[in-house]
Amino acid sequence: MRILVGNHIDPSIRERGDMRAWTQRLFWFARPGDLLILCCEPEGAFLDYVLGYTGVKHRELTVLVAPAGTWRNTLLDPASLTAPEFVETVRAALDAAGGPDGVSEVFALWPSASVSRFAAALGIADRFPGAAFFAQGGGEIGNNKANFRALAAAAGVPILPGRVCRSRAEAADATRELLASSRCGAVVVKQAHNGAGVGNQLLVRDPQLAVDHVGARHLHHLAPGADGITAYWDQRWMWASGDGRWPVVIETFAPGADAVYSEHYAADTGTWPTEMGRLLYVGRRLSHQVVPLDRVSDQVRAALLDGGTRMAEAYRAFGYRGHLSADALVLPDQSMVFTEVNAQVSGSLHIYQQIARRIVDVAAIPPRQVVEYHVPPTWAVPDFDTFLAALDEAGLAYDPVTRTGVIVSMPAIPLAPGAPVQFVFCIAYDPAIGYDDAFARLAERFQTLPAAAVDASEHIGHAAVSFSS
Repeated sequence: MRILVGNHIDPSIRERGDMRAWTQRLFWFARPGDLLILCCEPEGAFLDYVLGYTGVKHRELTVLVAPAGTWRNTLLDPASLTAPEFVETVRAALDAAGGPDGVSEVFALWPSASVSRFAAALGIADRFPGAAFFAQGGGEIGNNKANFRALAAAAGVPILPGRVCRSRAEAADATRELLASSRCGAVVVKQAHNGAGVGNQLLVRDPQLAVDHVGARHLHHLAPGADGITAYWDQRWMWASGDGRWPVVIETFAPGADAVYSEHYAADTGTWPTEMGRLLYVGRRLSHQVVPLDRVSDQVRAALLDGGTRMAEAYRAFGYRGHLSADALVLPDQSMVFTEVNAQVSGSLHIYQQIARRIVDVAAIPPRQVVEYHVPPTWAVPDFDTFLAALDEAGLAYDPVTRTGVIVSMPAIPLAPGAPVQFVFCIAYDPAIGYDDAFARLAERFQTLPAAAVDASEHIGHAAVSFSS
């Protein structure tokens, strides 16, 4: 049996909101006999839905809810894992299944020191890969974008021109230097800890510069001259540095680039690649991703694999163990630069490992691909059942015979009472036909706002929307 922990980035590193839905993607990884730990009671309809695809039976799983901590039941409090009463509850569950000796692995969505302490309390620290490294704060080290630049440089992996800054004055100097050498007059400011472009801000001189496809939730039009740069950093240094706690990355902006990634696994014995895919942004938001990677040359594919492997080996060398994703950009001239490494269970693992490779079997004949969409902020989906009913009505529910259709990959949980739900869903499709038609039919059913009504920097968009009939 395995212990699967549905946690997220430690709040001591970066504050998160309601993560109940995001962490329940853990169910896609569950196998018979596993023990799963969540921050809340599972969404019953979603659990039934997932198990209907994986073939795992309810009776074959043990699901425990960690004690509600500072974040109540919206996020697993790291301290809750080692609460004495909860450790005893887990130990009792293990004893009922044959004892801790029967645990083959501790698997966590986020490599937290709290998981190392939890495994140690149960006497199974050796079952948590990288436990000693993570116990000393290795999760923060491996997921820090400033550290990534240093490691990429050491590994000989190409990166964009840029600097790691640890003061407001240094950031202003770097911005001036990089803008002076930039062909498009723009740079990207990156928080050390954030994801999906939410912690990135584009600084641009030209308001006509095309930025819709870029993974930078925030946008700032710089005033002319040095005063505009100084004013920007006076206003945004505390945001960029996490109130002065982390260094800030500033990079040259690469317009017209294609966002791709190469995922790998790092083990004691070495590393190996697990998947390549593409990320697509709309309105500067992460909109959807496609696996397996398509529409790239052999040269690009080889460069992506080589850089990803170099990064995986570098991270393995300093102690990281587990899944990781090396993100990169294919530039218009077809050269490759790497932008970050996510040393954690990424938001892609469940898509390719479970849905694409096991359920859809994208490698079978005829070939299939899988795209996963975030529900756009312009849609108003009231609940999980309504979405499933819409799939049935439109003939879009997944069909195992044709190996095409929609599979919902995360529970639909409203972030506020009465608000539309936010979740992700996959479309399995024939590469010769594409996925645009399926998405357009869902948009016709659920879109209630024009794209211009949503500010890209907002988390979910317009707060007051009426559900479509």
